[in-house]
Amino acid sequence: MFLVPALLLIFLYFYLRHRDRRMLRNGVVLVAACYLALIEIGNLLSRWAPGMSYVFLGILALAPLSVLALAATLIRNGVAMLKSEGRRLGNLLFLLAGLLLIALPPLALLLVLTLNPLAIGLAALLFFLCSYLGVVFVVFLAYAIAYGRRTFTGSPQGIVVLGSRLDDGGVPPLLRNRLDKALQIYRCTTPRPLLIPSGGQSPDGVLAEGMAMTDYLIGAGVAREHVVVEKNAVNTEENLTFSANLFRESGRCGPLLVVTNNYHALRAALLARRLGIDAEVVGSPTAKHYLPGAFLREYVAVLVEHRWLHALLCIPFMAFTALLVMAVITSQG
Repeated sequence: MFLVPALLLIFLYFYLRHRDRRMLRNGVVLVAACYLALIEIGNLLSRWAPGMSYVFLGILALAPLSVLALAATLIRNGVAMLKSEGRRLGNLLFLLAGLLLIALPPLALLLVLTLNPLAIGLAALLFFLCSYLGVVFVVFLAYAIAYGRRTFTGSPQGIVVLGSRLDDGGVPPLLRNRLDKALQIYRCTTPRPLLIPSGGQSPDGVLAEGMAMTDYLIGAGVAREHVVVEKNAVNTEENLTFSANLFRESGRCGPLLVVTNNYHALRAALLARRLGIDAEVVGSPTAKHYLPGAFLREYVAVLVEHRWLHALLCIPFMAFTALLVMAVITSQG
């Protein structure tokens, strides 16, 4: 029943990815294809071995536990980040998100038990919004992983390396991974592309990120004439915009390649597309303990950058909730 739609969605995914990898809708199609394929696998198992259908249903029943697993991961990551990096808002976000995931189900149940129409409506709205945000997170995470793991096989004319926080003016492991990835591609590309390390100086920094990255690249054997430093950007959008301008001013033309960490690759690609920059993005490895919080930050950033679209998509949930409240009031009257 679901085999044909699943196959069509898989073909559609590869077609859309071939046209432009830098679109989140590719992730929507990918997740939908995987979901339908999973249902079809369950149907096939139940035909070949009737008892397997119960096993499959049991596995699906465990799906809600994944929310608790995510909550536990966020809490553990939040505590670890607070210990290592202090009480910064970004670190508190992980801890609060994990606690909120645990608290929402019992809160919704308590609201329903009050039998108050407005409380029931609020519980329904919480359920719909959490479900929507959960689906968006799965789509984002699935495609972020898929996009971040891709290998680049072209010949870029310029390589932009996105900066990150320095460690007392030095290059920390997170940023070193980006630079090493750029060096790997640089050394395998002929003619040699222009390297553009990009990043400004933080308020408490002693050196612009772009300058520290330039020192690292030259120390690794890159010719000075192959490096143009960008030292004014304070966020990813400025990294991309300023670096693209420097690339054009250098007299070179052709596609750009942006290097960042794997968790950040998809959002950087989405931004590059929105800014009209001809650039693909590749990701470098990231320490596993850093990934949960990093993906959560990227997810929140994508939600904020597309806030009006998500607000529009949530209107049907609000309308349905209003109808539900009216129905409850009518039944009680």
